Amino acid sequence: MKAEELDKKFDDGEDVLDLFDLTTLKRPDLETQSVAINLPQWMIAALDRESVRLHVRRRPSIYNKVLVC
Repeated sequence: MKAEELDKKFDDGEDVLDLFDLTTLKRPDLETQSVAINLPQWMIAALDRESVRLHVRRRPSIYNKVLVC
């Protein structure tokens, strides 16, 4: 199928999702990689206080801080 045909089907409101092979779908730059870091004790204590405040474990607090940067 040509791109123009696909565009027309989509624009006409037809369901085009079944035309794609979603089993091979990849989203670049979303692969995870493990990283070990050493933090000062005061920073760990601050993360733990934040975790208690948010009622979550330490790891989600770290993720949140990293994503905010």
